[in-house]
Amino acid sequence: MLKAWLVLKYEYLRHVKQKRFIVALLSVPLFILVIMGISFLSVIFTIDNTPIGYVDNSQFLANPIMLDGKDKGVFDKPLKIIAYDSEQAAQTALDEEKIQAFFVLPADYLDTGKSKLVSKKIPDSNVTSDFRLFLRTNLLRNYDQKIAERVLEGPDVEIKAIEGGRERSSTNILGIALPIVAGILFMLAVNISGGYLLQAMVEEKENRTMEIIVTSISPTQLMVGKVIGNLSVGLTQIITWILFGALAVHFALQSFPSLEAGHIDTYFLVIMILTFLPAFVMVAAMMAAIGASSSEIKEAQQIASLFTIPIVIPFWFIGSIMANPNSPFSVFLSIFPFTAPVILPLRVALSSVPFWQITATILILVLIAIFSLWLAGRAFRLGLLRYGKRLSLMEIFQKAQV
Repeated sequence: MLKAWLVLKYEYLRHVKQKRFIVALLSVPLFILVIMGISFLSVIFTIDNTPIGYVDNSQFLANPIMLDGKDKGVFDKPLKIIAYDSEQAAQTALDEEKIQAFFVLPADYLDTGKSKLVSKKIPDSNVTSDFRLFLRTNLLRNYDQKIAERVLEGPDVEIKAIEGGRERSSTNILGIALPIVAGILFMLAVNISGGYLLQAMVEEKENRTMEIIVTSISPTQLMVGKVIGNLSVGLTQIITWILFGALAVHFALQSFPSLEAGHIDTYFLVIMILTFLPAFVMVAAMMAAIGASSSEIKEAQQIASLFTIPIVIPFWFIGSIMANPNSPFSVFLSIFPFTAPVILPLRVALSSVPFWQITATILILVLIAIFSLWLAGRAFRLGLLRYGKRLSLMEIFQKAQV
């Protein structure tokens, strides 16, 4: 296996030292950073921090408890709330743009719960949400502090499925977002590194490099070295992107304290690794087989799209899958080899997936990965000295039986 290791090392270093690899490696996090930066700035410039006012004709807000903005993130700071003695005074403040809106509580507010909002334009959602929180806080001020906190914060439900006995929190935002992000990174890594392998196979075949290589190494060793080498390239991309993502999450926690409740399930990480690795080998080996059986790079890329497009399919149905992760359609996509790397981790993060489905998916991926390596080796042997004519899949199987 020393020769396979040499091929692996050569393939890895050849790709990671190229400028296009470095550009691809950095372009994804930079693109995401730019998008996040633009979104952040657009939100910052559109947020209206002008105070809001209220007129209390019910007199239950005589000595109100104001909302505390201490230790809050950039987007979590409540608006300043100002009391006015009359609607006329509040209207004057609104006309002078000292406030952006004001609420009027009628004398029978405690009986009816009705109020009136006055504003020059349709207010942002934080205007009503902050004032509602302000009202709830003061309505509960005479209750025990623990009771008031439970009413204001609501329950943090730990969901436990009887089948599998797994638990998860209803507020685990990171645990739900991670499989989606991981699926996107997997899709990008497979397309980029798989494209490298496909192009390398066709180019080496066109310039007759293969004829020289096979005099010192077996086709199986060559395929193993190339596939694992490109797998290492893909893992380098994913690990680098994860590090960038970890930094982004760290800074996001400073602005969004509510994300602190999130955590990453170790069980999910294990499932993700066990599905990503064989799936990556499967796609890489198929790319190698296509490259070995094709005579031109354009032809190879057209055929390869038949295998890479299915990886994108899960993102077309992400909404329905998240709404019902255990539906027959979701189960099918989590077992189908090309969609399993994205759907199975997502289902594991959202619900309790039966152990037999997880085992079946991983076993299918491993078997197809092994079959793909074998197919790539056969395609390499049969297509090595064939030029100007594509080697068909049927021909590979027919000659494999001989």
